[in-house]
Amino acid sequence: MAERTDAIDVLLVGGGVASVRCARTLRREGFDGRIVLVGEEQTPPYNRPPLSKELLRNELPDDLVLAEPERWYERRGITLLTGRRVVRLDSDAQMATLDDGRRLGFERCLLATGAEPRALRVPGGDNAMLLRTLADARRLRTAATAAEPGAPVAVIGGGFIGLEVASSMATLGMRPTVIELADRLWSGSLGTLLSDWAVERLDVAGVRVHLGAAVSRVEQDAAWIGDERLEAAFVVAGIGVRPRQALGAEAGLEVGDGVVTDAGQRTSHPAVWAAGDVARRDTRRIEHWHAAREGGERAARSMLGLEIGPDPAPWVFSEVAGHSIDVIGAVDPWREERWVREGVVAHLDGPRLIGLAIIDAAMPVERARELVSVGDAAALAGALQAAP
Repeated sequence: MAERTDAIDVLLVGGGVASVRCARTLRREGFDGRIVLVGEEQTPPYNRPPLSKELLRNELPDDLVLAEPERWYERRGITLLTGRRVVRLDSDAQMATLDDGRRLGFERCLLATGAEPRALRVPGGDNAMLLRTLADARRLRTAATAAEPGAPVAVIGGGFIGLEVASSMATLGMRPTVIELADRLWSGSLGTLLSDWAVERLDVAGVRVHLGAAVSRVEQDAAWIGDERLEAAFVVAGIGVRPRQALGAEAGLEVGDGVVTDAGQRTSHPAVWAAGDVARRDTRRIEHWHAAREGGERAARSMLGLEIGPDPAPWVFSEVAGHSIDVIGAVDPWREERWVREGVVAHLDGPRLIGLAIIDAAMPVERARELVSVGDAAALAGALQAAP
C-alpha cells in the first residue's frame, strides 16, 4: 500500500534555487511548520550559472555550486528528497503523488519545476550535447578535457548559454565556432550595439561567429551549415529552453508559456505558488538565477501573508570572452539604444529608461536597478558621473 503523509505544511516541488530560497525565507521569517523539498536529481539543489562558466572551466569544485551545504537542510528542519519526482499534483485535494507511489498532503505548495532545453530538430540533432544540469556540465567538461589542444568545437545558438560555453571552451584552448540563426547575437533581444560589441570581443578571444546561419544537420564530429561542413571534436546546442509546465497544467492551473502567477507568485489556485523558470508573471518569463531566487523569496512572504515589497527591475548576468555583462530591465531592441559611457548601453522609450546593459561593472548594478525601476532617464547622467 502506498505510504501517505498528510502533515506537510509547505511542499516545494523542484530542486532548484527557487525552492531553496523559499525555504530559507520561510525559516528566516519564523515559520516553524514542516517543509519538504522534492528534487528529481540525486544532487541537492545547486546554482546553475557556474555550469557554463567556472565549473565548465574546472575553476570551481563541484560541491561549491550547491545552493546550500547538505547539512543546512537538517539544521533548518527541512526534509530533502532527492532523486524523486512528483508525477501528479491534485491542487484541490492538496495532494502530491511521487514516482515511488508515496502521496504527500500539503497546506501550501510551491511549483518550481524549472525548464528543459529545446531539442535541436535537424537530422542528427541528438548528436549535439546539451547543458542544463550538473551532469551535463560534467560530461561537457570531460569531452573538452579529452579533446586535443586547439581542437574545433561547434556551438549552436548565440544566446546566453551558447556564448558562455563558447567563451569557456576558448579559455580551455579550444577553437569554438558559434552558429546563430538570427542576424544578431542573443537572437537580437539585447539590441545591435551589444551584439556588435560581443562579436568583436569573441573574435579577439578566438571564437568565430556565424550570424544568420542555419544548421542543416549534425554529426558526432561535425555540424553542417547548408553544404558547409564544420569539423568539431564535439557539438553543443544551446537554443533556448521551454518551461516544464505539464504538472501545473494537469493540476488545472492557468498556464501559457509557463505557470501564470500574480506579483506574489500565487497561481490560479490559492494553495499553489510558482517560481523560477516555470513561472510567468505579466507577459514574460525571466529565465535566470536572480528571478528564481527573488521569486522564491516573494512566494514565501506571500504564503505567510507578509508584505511582498517593491518588485526590482529584472537582472540577468552573463560572461562573454572574459567580460562580465549585467542586463537590467526589459531591454527592447525595437526602442532607442545608445552608448552613454564606456561599458554602458542605455535602452530608451522616448524619455523613459527601460533597460541598461553594463559591461565589466561599469556602474553599480543596484543603482542601475533603481533607475530602471522608476524609468528615470534624467537621473542616469548623474549616476554615471558618480560611478567609478
